[in-house]
Amino acid sequence: MEQRMDTVYPYLVESAAEAARVAAGVGPGALDAPSGCGDWDVRTLVNHWVLYSSHGMEHRARRLQLPEELTGRDFTADADWAARYATALDRAVAAWAAPEVWDGDIDLGFAQQPAPGVATLLWAELVLHGWDVARATGQGFRVPDGAAALLLHVVEENAEMYRRYEGFADPVDVGEGASVYERALALSGRNPEAVVTS
Repeated sequence: MEQRMDTVYPYLVESAAEAARVAAGVGPGALDAPSGCGDWDVRTLVNHWVLYSSHGMEHRARRLQLPEELTGRDFTADADWAARYATALDRAVAAWAAPEVWDGDIDLGFAQQPAPGVATLLWAELVLHGWDVARATGQGFRVPDGAAALLLHVVEENAEMYRRYEGFADPVDVGEGASVYERALALSGRNPEAVVTS
C-alpha cells in the first residue's frame, strides 16, 4: 500500500478530529488511573500521546526537533489540556497540508526517512495511542474501514522493529472473525476485547 499525501492525509485529518473528541472525554479523575499500557497511568499515556501525535507531528513536518520545553512538560497540568491538544492537532494537520512537505526525507536524528513514511508512522501512533486512551477512559476510538486497512499495513510493516524497542507487546490472538481494525490492534500487542481495571 503506497503511502502518499492523497492516501494518508485524509485519514490524518479524520483521526486528529477523533483524537480531539476522545481527549475531551477524559475526565480529570481518570488521569491517575491505570492505562493498561504497562505501568503507565493515564496521565503518562496522555502526555506521551499529546507530545508525539501533535507537537511531534508538527515539528517533523517543519523539519524541527522537539525542544526540551515540550519533551519535559506535563500537559495535563493545564485544566484545559484537551482543548490545547485539539489546537495543537489543528496545527499539526495544517503543517502537513502543503504537498511539498511530503517531498524528500526527514532527519529523525538516527536516520533519514521519506516524509510520507514518517507521516504515516506518526498517524499510526496517533491512532494506536488514541485507542489506548479511549479504552482506558471507557470510550471508543473510531476508525473508518480505509484507515483500518492502512493501519494494519503499517503495523505489519513495522511490528517487529517496534517489538525490538519494546514499543509493541507480543501479538494477541483475536480469531478469524476479527475486523481489520481489531487485527491491526492485536498485531500491535493490544487486546481489542480487554477492559482496563484498577
